Amino acid sequence: MVLETISKIIKVQLPAYLKKLPLPETIGGFARLTVSEWLRLLPLLGILALLGYLTIRPFLPKKKKQRDSLINLKIQKENPKVVNEIDIEDLKSTNACYCRCWRSKTFPVCDKSHLKHNELTGDNVGPLILKKKIR
Repeated sequence: MVLETISKIIKVQLPAYLKKLPLPETIGGFARLTVSEWLRLLPLLGILALLGYLTIRPFLPKKKKQRDSLINLKIQKENPKVVNEIDIEDLKSTNACYCRCWRSKTFPVCDKSHLKHNELTGDNVGPLILKKKIR
């Protein structure tokens, strides 16, 4: 029953609808169409526009939501950059910076990749700095 209805629409009603449309034979003919003729063309033009959009949609660049790019969603958001200092006596060097943005090429050691990440996303993540007390 459903397939018969679809078949009738495609084989009978669609060709009849298309024959009644005021399709000019030249591009200049579109300029001579009346308002009522344009209104009769609107459903067809809308369907063609939708099909065109659906065809090119997979090739359009995808926009990232800025909020999806953030790593730090709630810790010390009032600060321009979150940096923590911890005194540890057993460090071999006086300072050690550890990555918290997960983008360092030398992870877990910070290579300042957070600077680019913060600029691109508006985030405020910074390194963890371990500081050895000098006596």
